[in-house]
Amino acid sequence: MTAVIIFAALSILLISGKILRVQIPLLQRLYLPSSIVGGLLGLLIISCFREHIPVNITNEMRNMPGFLINIIFATLFLGGGVPKVKNLAASVIPQLTLAQIVVWGQFVVGVGLAGFLLAPMFNVPAAFGNLLEMGFEGGHGTVGGMQEAFKAHNWTDGIALGYTVATIGMVTGIVVGMALVNWAYSRGYIKTVRPFSKRSLNERRGIHTKGERPSAGKQTVLADSVDSLAWHIAIIGIAVLIGYGILEGLRALEIAFLPDAKTRLFKGFPIFPLCMLGGVLLQLFAKMINVDLLVDKEQMNRISGAALDYLALAAVATIELSVVAANWVPLAIMTVAGAVWCVCSVMYFFPRLFKEAWFERGIAEFGQASGVTATGLLLLRTVDPDNKTIAAASFAGKQLLHEPGMNIWVALSFALVFTVGWMPVFLVSLVMLIIWVVVAVILMRRVKKNA
Repeated sequence: MTAVIIFAALSILLISGKILRVQIPLLQRLYLPSSIVGGLLGLLIISCFREHIPVNITNEMRNMPGFLINIIFATLFLGGGVPKVKNLAASVIPQLTLAQIVVWGQFVVGVGLAGFLLAPMFNVPAAFGNLLEMGFEGGHGTVGGMQEAFKAHNWTDGIALGYTVATIGMVTGIVVGMALVNWAYSRGYIKTVRPFSKRSLNERRGIHTKGERPSAGKQTVLADSVDSLAWHIAIIGIAVLIGYGILEGLRALEIAFLPDAKTRLFKGFPIFPLCMLGGVLLQLFAKMINVDLLVDKEQMNRISGAALDYLALAAVATIELSVVAANWVPLAIMTVAGAVWCVCSVMYFFPRLFKEAWFERGIAEFGQASGVTATGLLLLRTVDPDNKTIAAASFAGKQLLHEPGMNIWVALSFALVFTVGWMPVFLVSLVMLIIWVVVAVILMRRVKKNA
């Protein structure tokens, strides 16, 4: 019965969020997703009627993001193939360079700020600094996927703080990103942008016009054998199982090779990065036996999108406001510093790194760095609605090189802060930032030379 109540409650909040977005022009101008609007509504309701809501309902709702993120990461490469990195790298190196600079900088700013200032001054854990990248670029899904890691290291307050950072990052990414879009439009840097004032009523409300509705995917199996949606969900389940098997194997190996270790690196290690690896392995196997055509990428995208909406909704609605209130000063310092880093780093590098479509490619990167991939794509769609530039292809190609390694480092760095301390994580991040800045300088010189 608890599962029924939670599903019904989240569904009502999601629909309510959509209705509010349709009816309130300010929400349309801010481009806030309905899941975030519904989540904020849920947060208000739970905060006001906490005494009347059973504790097990809110607790189970808090656990949902940790499960749903596994589905999202398992679908990343299913149905789309796994391109060869060698063939992909040449066209996306500048895009990858910018992404790496921004994300490693988030680690340097967050971990460094927490270690040098926030931990000694406000008595927060050193891992407080990990929340910046985890919340900004990782988003609600990554924080949800790290729930077991937070619990394993006895810092459950970090879950609420992480969701708060993710919400701040998404709102910052959309609001600041749209301000940058309007600035670029006024300067004539972009021509294809469609300002809010020029959008149709349905576009503002986020509704497809009848007759122009795109397909949600193709059925790859006959319904009399198995429903196509059920088939794709089952494939995701196998990818998740592979990820779980890999994690259990790593834990067993750690115990076998380090039986006397006082701390365990894979204790509380999240499963979601390994679900992504499980999806890659499953896709490669399907291609090897020539059945990869039975997996449709668009159907995978729809399943992933639905999981993301419910994930963000549950995450925002269940934020512990008391925890946020108790840590609002260090939280404000870190998120402001993170937002400044995102804006300054992107604004400096993207006009110098890219020869073509520099603003379109840069604004997508800014959106992802501050408010996850969906925000980056939203901003990109605003400035290049018909994909007339190379921005979308460069951004998508970069993801294949950028996401796998960074997602594993997010989980690993969190465990390292608790096992070996924050300084090694800070130094590794600083070294990586310097390396990518050097790469950027080399690329910028080539761009300037060929200009």
